[in-house]
Amino acid sequence: MKITLKDGSVKEYAQSMSVYDIALDISEGLARAACAGEVNGQVVDLRTMVEQDCELNILTANDKAGLSTIRHTASHVLAEAVKRLYPNVKLAIGPSIDTGFYYDFEAEPFSREDLDKIEGEMKKIIKEGAKLEKFTLPREEAIKFMEEKEEPYKVELIRDLPEDAVISFYRQGEFTDLCAGPHLMSTKGIKAFKLISSSGAYWRGKSENAMLQRIYGTAFNKKDELKEYLEHLEDIKKRDHNKLGREMELFTTVDVIGQGLPLLMPKGAKMIQIMQRWIEDEEEKRGYVRTKTPLMAKSDLYRISGHWDHYKEGMFVLGDEEKDKEVFALRPMTCPFQYYVYKASQKSYRDLPLRYGETSTLFRNEDSGEMHGLTRVRQFTISEGHLIVRPDQMVEEFKGCLALAKYCLDTLGVSEDVTYRLSKWDPNNKEKYVGSEEVWEETQAHIRDILLELGVPFTEEEGEAAFYGPKVDIQAKNVYGKEDTMITIQWDAVLAEQFDMYYVDQNGEKVRPYIIHRTSMGCYERTLAWLIEKYAGKFPTWLCPEQVRVLPISEKYIDYAKSVEEKLKENGILCTLDNRSEKIGYKIRETRLAKVPYMLVVGQKEEEEGLVSVRSRFAGDEGQKNLDTFIDEIAKEIRTKEIRKEVVEENN
Repeated sequence: MKITLKDGSVKEYAQSMSVYDIALDISEGLARAACAGEVNGQVVDLRTMVEQDCELNILTANDKAGLSTIRHTASHVLAEAVKRLYPNVKLAIGPSIDTGFYYDFEAEPFSREDLDKIEGEMKKIIKEGAKLEKFTLPREEAIKFMEEKEEPYKVELIRDLPEDAVISFYRQGEFTDLCAGPHLMSTKGIKAFKLISSSGAYWRGKSENAMLQRIYGTAFNKKDELKEYLEHLEDIKKRDHNKLGREMELFTTVDVIGQGLPLLMPKGAKMIQIMQRWIEDEEEKRGYVRTKTPLMAKSDLYRISGHWDHYKEGMFVLGDEEKDKEVFALRPMTCPFQYYVYKASQKSYRDLPLRYGETSTLFRNEDSGEMHGLTRVRQFTISEGHLIVRPDQMVEEFKGCLALAKYCLDTLGVSEDVTYRLSKWDPNNKEKYVGSEEVWEETQAHIRDILLELGVPFTEEEGEAAFYGPKVDIQAKNVYGKEDTMITIQWDAVLAEQFDMYYVDQNGEKVRPYIIHRTSMGCYERTLAWLIEKYAGKFPTWLCPEQVRVLPISEKYIDYAKSVEEKLKENGILCTLDNRSEKIGYKIRETRLAKVPYMLVVGQKEEEEGLVSVRSRFAGDEGQKNLDTFIDEIAKEIRTKEIRKEVVEENN
């Protein structure tokens, strides 16, 4: 048989060979470094037998799939350690993930001391160096095998598989787990690992299921790689918006108000206001007209739109359908309301496109386990818009929405941090959607063509579309690697019919318009969380709730400091005056900790000559400047929304 390697070279063997033996034949060093193999594009164990011509790639820890194999094996070692220490614990699942691995257990919550104890047991297991051996069983034997081990979650997983399925297991010493693999040859292949944290997690991610305990860990091939990652985690903790946003007094939460209902404090509210005014002005420049619609509506509206059938569980319903004459619901979106703005008068083909924009407060009944800080909340504000267009205008208007989104991302300084996804319907679950298969395939093809034409890199994902149409989702990850949708642009070719929307064409005929559902910047709360983490609280000057702090050297110069403050405010600059009876060094340190972009120190010389001594996050000590000169410079920076680079000094 002929084995074509990654570099194009070919190996020939007269008999079947394991992936490991082929690696060994290539070189002993490669065999030592090997974690898994890739046969014709499929990742497999090193112990997998190759029996016919194929393309083979030997995977090491330098390959994503190779590192994933190390981490997957580490999750099994974690499970074995937990079972040794806590025999009554029940096992759920334990995959590798981008940042490491986790395992879910039916158990009491784990403390940090518990994790340290489990780590110690894992080190013993790794040192024992048990080989990992794969074996398979028919489905019924596999069920019986796990029933005898009293592992109900494993039994449930097996029962979900087809009756004719052959179930694979991996054994390492006295421990056996249900798993498809791949895994390392032995536990000794785990060189560097660390258990990071533990938290609650619903079985299969559904709130109606049991709450399990999830232990997160990570693993690397080298200790210095692990060290570097752990240092990265410490930086993440400093950037976590849920921690930093509270420390900076941008937002808070209160138990008696409710989970997922954050309170924006004055500084956070000012940042939202800055962004909102910017977005509304920008949309107006691009031909949008504004609406303001109710926060709730009767269930009748949501029945017409389809949300009552497809999204009711995610809505806050006010009333009882069996008892009350009218049942209302808080709005989870604005589109049906804006449709009736459109329908209030007859429209001609000359009136289109119509671009409606609204700063919308929305409500969604998120699961308690999903909510986190400002990124996943139950009440939020969004830069929402709906474009009512003729079919011949749809492509250009869709491109315009993408251009607006890119402009927003560029201005915020985050365009390099996002990925684009074409979110499609799931043709195997057609009951979840409205519209014909032909319409879905056609509209998805249009979006694909637009992205290709614009040269936008993107992935495609089935089952992520809205129930009424496909969309482009612009995705970003938080500091912990969890991905959220920041901006969405949806192609809707069906709801106009459900709402009997039409325009009169040049022939006097009634024609159904198309609709684009879009956000320009997305959810303000989620964007604020994103910016906190992106900039570690050191925002671009134009976004800062406090752009300048004036620091008099002593009480003698407070009057001059007040005149500086007043002139700054007259020019629209957000500033404060620190007139406390504290030493100037203390005030400077406080201003640095508050991450204020500029501090103006004033004393005798500054007062006599109309100057300010400028210190900034961007250039450190910028020296003395005429006050008018400084105002011109910072006003331009704010007006142009410039993002200045930070200096690396002790104040950072």
